[in-house]
Amino acid sequence: MITRTAFVMALALMLAACSGYRQPPTAFHDILTKPYRLDSSDVLRVIVFGQADLNNTYTVDQAGYISMPLIGSVPVRGLTLRELEKTVTKRLKNGYLRDPDVSIEVATYRPVFVMGEVTNAGQYPYVAGMTAQNAIATAGGFSPRALHGTVDITRQINGEVISGRVPITDPVRPGDTIYVRERFF
Repeated sequence: MITRTAFVMALALMLAACSGYRQPPTAFHDILTKPYRLDSSDVLRVIVFGQADLNNTYTVDQAGYISMPLIGSVPVRGLTLRELEKTVTKRLKNGYLRDPDVSIEVATYRPVFVMGEVTNAGQYPYVAGMTAQNAIATAGGFSPRALHGTVDITRQINGEVISGRVPITDPVRPGDTIYVRERFF
């Protein structure tokens, strides 16, 4: 009996060591309640009231910039929408417009990526309020070998890439990578 118990405990420790799983830090879920930070592939709708020539949609490039008439390249990566509005307003005031009224919104968020045991792994558009389960459904649902209860999500927070195992009901953010693991049996 003691040998059997020792064997089971040793097996459990080996499996835990092999999994490499750590509970995600609190920042992993805290980011869900913070203002959205812009990054590459976001498409922004910029409106400068009374200036139809400046109203347009702009895609954030790989370097994290948008290029607008009059003011040129504007660094966007890591900014909130309000911070970007202030930056654009300040640049337009600097010799171009007397009192610009700027409004910026996200027209299209950067995509989410669904990998692993799903029918159609790939890149999918993010929709506000999306959960891991919604993303999996968008990817054609689980494959027959998929583990259904939890997924691994990788997300970038303040320039650091963090992964965590979460229930499929957890919300996802634009740019997240969702990995559906294979079940053992």
